[in-house]
Parts: sequence; structure tokens; C-alpha cells
Amino acid sequence: MRIVVALGGNALLQRGEKPDAATQRANVTLAAAALAPLAEKHQLIITHGNGPQVGVLALESANDTRLSAPYPFDTLGAETQGMIGYWLLQALQNALPGRQVAALLGQTLVSADDPAFDNPTKFVGEVYDEITAATLAADRGWTVKPDGLHWRRVVPSPKPQHLVESRLIRLLLANEAVVVCAGGGGVPVIRNTDGKLEGVEAVIDKDLTAAMLADVLEADALLILTDVPNVMRDFGTVGASPIAHTTPYELRNTQFPPGSMGPKIEAACRFVETTGTMAAIGQLVDAEKILGGTAGTIITPGAAWPNPRGL
Repeated sequence: MRIVVALGGNALLQRGEKPDAATQRANVTLAAAALAPLAEKHQLIITHGNGPQVGVLALESANDTRLSAPYPFDTLGAETQGMIGYWLLQALQNALPGRQVAALLGQTLVSADDPAFDNPTKFVGEVYDEITAATLAADRGWTVKPDGLHWRRVVPSPKPQHLVESRLIRLLLANEAVVVCAGGGGVPVIRNTDGKLEGVEAVIDKDLTAAMLADVLEADALLILTDVPNVMRDFGTVGASPIAHTTPYELRNTQFPPGSMGPKIEAACRFVETTGTMAAIGQLVDAEKILGGTAGTIITPGAAWPNPRGL
């Protein structure tokens, strides 16, 4: 099988943890151990988030008095792809001796007139209390919004249109490499008036890019791996219950609280609706069980997995 895995931010940094390199590398080692069994049996493509990491780099850049202006978000996104890609590359090589692993710096094309540029919604960086967030917004010209019980910076999140390096990814897969790519949703670029690629100030949702990546690569499954075992029906109430097997239709007709789960559900539904195959949302440590249909929330056209073809 060809499997695309979208690693949630928890694979690198748990909420409340300091964004130290040592902490993140330890978490990446655990992620690689959970994914290695899949890579031993299947073609594996891995993408990842970068919200906390790009936020740290943005803050460092904003505080660097040597700079005339902070580094733009496309450049910061590329920096995080290199940093996180290196961590994953090394951890996967250690977990899969003798297996070729490639970490690819990649660009994702977005529309220059995407309305997201006028309404920033993508959370980046660390969490703050409301007073601190308001102060930073005033001092640095940020847009901040509530994220659960905290506040965080938000930046534009345009919809992904195309993966510029998709042919290169196919070439790497044909040569049996495990591929780490499209990190942070990919470096956001547009075609300018001259038809040339040009970076833009944005962060693309990595789950939506993962769904597009899985579609383009004709993947058999899309696994969105996070720190919760299932999507929950009636989340936050005494009647909350886990959803085991479901369909895009059911999910789209069920109310979920806004936040990080919304983009995951949207991405999974898009992939299943477009391809007719399987997507799932669940815990990273359950990756093998999720693929086998015994853990996580499995989303298919007929709410059944494995399917009759034995996939």
C-alpha cells in the first residue's frame, strides 16, 4: 500500500512543553518508532505540522535588531522544513537500518487572490494569556485570536492548489525511499504577474496539503495522526462518545467544536470523497492498529475497513 501520514504538532511538541530542540528530537524519535512498522511493509510518505516551530523562529526574527525587517513566513516555513525534516530523517534512518529516507524541501502553490489573505486564521507559535497576546499584537502588529483557553498569533492560511515538487516525490517513491515532504503544508508560493514562483506571507494547513498530496500520489490511505484516540461525538459533554467507523456524509452532518479537529475532519473527508478510499484520524502510537481498522476513527465511503479487496 501507499500511505500518506500527516503528523500532528504533538509528534514534535506537547502542549505546555518548552520548544527546546532536545524535547522535540525525543518526541520525533518516538514518532519514528511508531511509523517504522508501516514503512517496513508499505510505501510511506510523511508530512508534518510546523506551527510552534515557525512561531519560535518568527519571534526570534522579530527580536533580532540587526534585521531591517523580520524574515517572511515563506522563508521561516522553509527553515522549519529543513529543521524538522532533518530530525525525522535521522530518526527514521535509525529506526529503519538500510532503508533510504529522503527529506524534501517543497513548495505549495496557492492562489494570489485567496480570501484567506484578508482573514488570518492559522495559529502559529506559543500560547499566551489574553493580556500578553494583546500587548504583543499592539507592539508587533500581529493578529491574535483565542485558541481554547489561551490566545495565539494567527496568519493567513490559503488553500493549497498544487505541489510544485510532486513529480520528484514520485521519483523518490519509485526508488523505494521513505519520503518526508510538504512539511508545514509546504512553503507557500504564488505565480506572480510574470508567471514566476514567489513566496508569500502565509502558513498552509498541513492536513489539507496532506489530503491533496495523498490524492495526487494515488495513495491507498491517509492517516492523520494526533494525540487523541478518536474523533468524539458530542465532545465536551457527559454524553461524549468515540466515533469508530464513519462516512464523510455523517461527519459533515455532525457538529464539532471549532479548533484543530475541524481541519483534520475536512481533510479526511475531502480525500475519501475524491478517491473513494480510506482516511483515518487517531493516535500516533496506534498507527498500525488504525491501518488495520481496529483503532482511531476510520472514514470510508461505506463506513467499513478493511475493504473487500483486502487493503
